Amino acid sequence: MASRPVPPLVVVGASAGGVEALRELVGHLPSDFPGCVLVVLHLPPGGHSALPAILDRSGPLPARAAQDGDPLEAGTVLIGVPDHHLVVLSDSVTLTRGPHENGHRPAIDVLFRSAARHHGGRVTAVVLSGSLDDGAAGMVAVRRRGGQGVVQDYDEALYAAMPRAAATAGGIEHMLPVAKIPQLLGELIAKGARDPVGAAGDLLTREIDVAHLHADELHDPRRPGIPAGLGCPSCGGSLFQIEDGSLIRFRCRVGHAWSPESLLEQQTLAMESALWMAIRSLEEKVALVTELGERSAEQGFDRTAFRFTQYADDAREAAELVRRLVDALGAGETTLSNRDDTHHGE
Repeated sequence: MASRPVPPLVVVGASAGGVEALRELVGHLPSDFPGCVLVVLHLPPGGHSALPAILDRSGPLPARAAQDGDPLEAGTVLIGVPDHHLVVLSDSVTLTRGPHENGHRPAIDVLFRSAARHHGGRVTAVVLSGSLDDGAAGMVAVRRRGGQGVVQDYDEALYAAMPRAAATAGGIEHMLPVAKIPQLLGELIAKGARDPVGAAGDLLTREIDVAHLHADELHDPRRPGIPAGLGCPSCGGSLFQIEDGSLIRFRCRVGHAWSPESLLEQQTLAMESALWMAIRSLEEKVALVTELGERSAEQGFDRTAFRFTQYADDAREAAELVRRLVDALGAGETTLSNRDDTHHGE
């Protein structure tokens, strides 16, 4: 029995500020669009996503939440669901609960990599508004396999970091306002598929197998990359540094993956959490020794009461010092954000 033909694929990734961009993108696609559109938006793990209903109302193409086994069909929009990776197969999609990538599930890199592996030059990857850099490694995979790359214009995107990272990593040729991307997609598809630059490499295959939770890959003691001397924010395991062209990435033994920027953000969050725990402990110490000092004073033990008062003052001073560290962390994040805004038009 002959296999069903698979249309060209358009894989789209978005994060912060991406809902409006996705609405505009889908709204400008024609009713006879010849490709299959697959969308991942970073979503919280719990609850129900309203994105399929929003996109279904936004344009002429039917849009729905992807289900395991959905076929790849022209003129349809399949959308990743919360807490599952959207993975492209040869003629369908599957949903997996593989390890988080950059702290996300669904992750854009997983969608892009799996499409590149199976469909090579028939893939066009689009990265819209978002913070940090999920999608950059996936864009490299798409480009390496002969696919096209498109990013939202930096000056239009509410958050330009993600399209900028994808463009830089993937050597993108096309940067446009969202309203102009649908016409470009039609033109790229009309030109036909380009030949893959090379076969799907071992690293690409292994990383997709991790997303699939393939036992052979997960139990393989040989991990891609070299020991990084860093711990995984998700599980605490050792991270391995992977050199992927110009990109540096990290993966732990059980498969959690991190870009440098995402890893830095998680380390900052973990540090702040630890500092708040220290503040809590110090404030509890202040409360305890203050009560002990008052009791000692009531019982006439003045020297003991004075000693407890000193303990309370020391703990209170230490708590203020840690609070200033928390504030300094926040100031550093603001400085980085302002620096990114300064270079917004680059």
